[in-house]
Amino acid sequence: MPDTHPATATQAPDAETRFMEGTRHLAEGRNDAAEACFRESLRLVPDLPEAAANLGYVLDKRGETKEAERWLRRALELAPNCQEPALTLGALLTTAKRFKEAETMCLRAVTLRPESPQPWTNLGVLYAEMKREGEAEQCQRTAMALDPEHLTSRFNLAYILLRQGRYEEGWACLEARRWYAAFAARMTCPRWTGEPLTGRSLLIGCEAGHGDMIQFVRYAAVLREQGARSIDLVCHPPLQPLFAGQSGLGIDRVFAFDKPLPDGRWDFWTPPMSLPFHCGTTLATIPARIPYLHAAPERVASWNPKLPAGRPRVGLVWKGNPRFENDRDRSLPSLKTLEPLGDVAGVHFVSLQKGAGEDEAAAPPGRLRPINLGAEIGDFADTAALVSQLDLVIAVDTAVAHLAGALGVPCWILLPDYKTDWRWLKERDDSPWYPGVVRLFRQSGTGQWNATIDVLRAALEEFAVSFVSPSTDAHAAPEDAP
Repeated sequence: MPDTHPATATQAPDAETRFMEGTRHLAEGRNDAAEACFRESLRLVPDLPEAAANLGYVLDKRGETKEAERWLRRALELAPNCQEPALTLGALLTTAKRFKEAETMCLRAVTLRPESPQPWTNLGVLYAEMKREGEAEQCQRTAMALDPEHLTSRFNLAYILLRQGRYEEGWACLEARRWYAAFAARMTCPRWTGEPLTGRSLLIGCEAGHGDMIQFVRYAAVLREQGARSIDLVCHPPLQPLFAGQSGLGIDRVFAFDKPLPDGRWDFWTPPMSLPFHCGTTLATIPARIPYLHAAPERVASWNPKLPAGRPRVGLVWKGNPRFENDRDRSLPSLKTLEPLGDVAGVHFVSLQKGAGEDEAAAPPGRLRPINLGAEIGDFADTAALVSQLDLVIAVDTAVAHLAGALGVPCWILLPDYKTDWRWLKERDDSPWYPGVVRLFRQSGTGQWNATIDVLRAALEEFAVSFVSPSTDAHAAPEDAP
């Protein structure tokens, strides 16, 4: 938390009053009002370090990093032994990838208050992003030793362990996450913690993004095998039509989270990302019966006439949700980044891009001429119908990649070098979550897509040359298809 007790504000009671008003507004999430109070406090007492630190904190939350940095550095000039601005500035510099400066500031925060877990976990986050994972792990464990109830450090350690495939402890640490709290507040039944499910009913809740739900919905079949009498699922509205049509998952009913839940009672509920923990999943026991999702035949028939007649058909997705924290690194700058793929002879491209970047397919670069179907896609059942008729999907790390993997359609995933998601592990070019289906293409360095695209293009040339004729292609439509 930012400073709330100004040591020097007593020199000007009005400044102290405005400062305290600002901290109350900040605690209530009223950042604009808080900013106004801190600015007024600084007008009255220009050398008030606590107000400068809190103003920097507010500006950083808003994304005004340049001015935030200025005020945070001013706070440290005025109060060199104050930890709060050092913490905030270290995190700001980490986000800006100014790693050397960030390390200096994070170490300063640790030195100022070594008995506090927060500076240790911040330093651990920095080291993880610098790929100094041994030091990162030690920092998180130090924070946890200082405060065993410090959920942030436990959560941060989870990402390190899961990325290394150390699933047993990694899943346990991931239980420290709290982003499903709003959904948990709606539940009146107890949360499942691994009790026997024989003859009992379970509700799998909704959490995280579309891709997470697609990846972990596979566990419904595992729980059914454990004897669950009934399993219901809550998911994002665009996923509801897709999941509702999956007879093989063992799910009885599927609800969209934006609608009221029925009055039916469940014995337990669980967040989907807790299922690997309670099922004891290791790298060797990932439930990977591919495919575990299937496209609806009527939707397949509806989309078939809109697809190119020639083969191979290759779907493209070059951007993810811009609200995702690492989207700037995981998404491609534009469709133009994939332009070299247009030089591969014989490939018929299909744009699966929906939302951000969708309009780029209407005026594609160079010889990359994908059929633009994004505007016609209504939900993930539509996307599944399209993907099921493709021979390959090339995508950044987003939900469509998980969908292709779950459908058993070959998928090549472009992964960023910076903050690569834990589920793709380290240094592998395959995925045990989608064995024999997913191939990973990793960036050689942060922001450096060109070399990755060169490798991708060479692989696509081999794919096109060796492609099986439509009469024997496993993904080709039958001859009498419409």
